[in-house]
Amino acid sequence: MTLTDQLTDVRGTPRRKVLISGASIAGPALAFWLNRHGYAVTVVEKAPTLRGGGYPIDVRGTALEVVRRMGILPRLRDAHIDLRRLTFLDADGGEVTSLHPHAVTGGVAGRDLEVRRGDLADALYAAVRDDVEFLFDDSVDTLDQTGHGVDVTFRGGGSRTFDLVFGADGMHSRTREMLFGPEERFHHYLGYCFAVFTMRNTFGLSHETVMWNSPGRAAALYAVGDDDEVHAFLNFARPEPPRDAFRDPRAQRELVAEVFADAGWEVPGMLAALREAEDLFFDGVGQIRMPRWSSGRVALVGDAAYAPSFLTGQGTSLALVGAYMLADRLADRDHVAGFAAYERDTREFVTLNQELVGQGGATLFPTTTQALKQRNDRLRGLGAMPPAEGKPAHTALTLPEPPRPA
Repeated sequence: MTLTDQLTDVRGTPRRKVLISGASIAGPALAFWLNRHGYAVTVVEKAPTLRGGGYPIDVRGTALEVVRRMGILPRLRDAHIDLRRLTFLDADGGEVTSLHPHAVTGGVAGRDLEVRRGDLADALYAAVRDDVEFLFDDSVDTLDQTGHGVDVTFRGGGSRTFDLVFGADGMHSRTREMLFGPEERFHHYLGYCFAVFTMRNTFGLSHETVMWNSPGRAAALYAVGDDDEVHAFLNFARPEPPRDAFRDPRAQRELVAEVFADAGWEVPGMLAALREAEDLFFDGVGQIRMPRWSSGRVALVGDAAYAPSFLTGQGTSLALVGAYMLADRLADRDHVAGFAAYERDTREFVTLNQELVGQGGATLFPTTTQALKQRNDRLRGLGAMPPAEGKPAHTALTLPEPPRPA
C-alpha cells in the first residue's frame, strides 16, 4: 500500500491521519486496529530499530482473543516458552516448594501464553508494517493542539499535522508529561525496586524459575529454555523510591550491591554479573493511575495510561485490550465521544487487573519474617490444589465484534 493509498479510502475521501508515539506493544497493536478502522497511521519510535529481547511476558484472558483476531496467535503459540517449574527457596537456600507456575500466577495451562517480549513485538510489527508508516530513531518534541488537529514537531526535524495523537510510550511516557504534567502526579510507588539483567546459565536451569527470599529481598533466576543465558532478577523493599539512582546506572549497581551484600544462595555470583551486565534495567515498582486518559485530540494507551506493574502479570494484556478498545470506540464516533467511550468501557477492566497487585506482592516479596513464613505455608498447600481456572479479572471484559475487512 502506498502512502497515497493510506491517505484516501475507497470512496476517495481523505482518511483521518493519526500519530502513535511508541512501537513496543500497545503502539503497534493500536496501529493495527486503527488501520482496520480506516485511519492513516504513523508510528514514531525513539529507538533506532524494533526492540528485541526483553523479559518474558504473559498474554492471558481477553488479550488472547485480541491476538487471535489479529491473526498472530499461531505464531505466538510457536513462540510459547512453556515454563514448567517455579521453585521457592528460603533464606538458607533450602527448597520451600516446587510448583507449576500457573498455581501461583492464575494462568491456564494449554491456553495462556508466555513469550519473549521481543517475539510479541516482532509479531505485532509484522502484522502491520505493510499498512502503517514507521519512523524509527525519532520522537515527538512538541504537541500543539488546535481546533482542527495536532501540530507535531519531531526531534529529528520537521513538523506535521495529525487529526489525533496517541501516547503508547510506556510507563515513563513523555506524551503524558506534555499533556498532563509530571509523572509524580500519576505514579503510585508500591514499595519495591528491582533490577533485571542477563547472565550465563551455569546453573543447569531449563524452562524454570528459581526464587530465593529473605524478608524484603528476593533473587530469581529465570531460564526460558535451554539457552546459555538466564534472566537474573533482584528485588528489594524500599519505603521511598531512590530517585537519584533512576538515571544513574552506576548508582543503581551500587545500591543493589549494598542491599544484597550479605545475601546467600547464588546472589554473590548474580552481583558479580550485575557489575558487568550491559542490559541492566532498573526501576521502581509502581502503577500509573489517572482520572482520565485523554485531553483534547490526544489519548494514552497501555502503560502510559494504566501501567499495572509486573506484580499483576497483566501489563501486556492490558496494553493489547486497551488498544483494541480505543480503536473500536473511535470507529464510528468523533474523538470526543470516542475517547469518552474508551474510558467508560475499559476502566473497570483496568481497575480489576490493577487490583491484583496486592496478591502478587504478598506472594513474591513478603517484607517481614512472619509474612514470609505465612507465604511459604500457603505455597506448600498449593501443590495439592487442582489446576487453576484463571483469575476472573483476566477475562472480565468481552470484546466488541471486530471490523469487517474493507
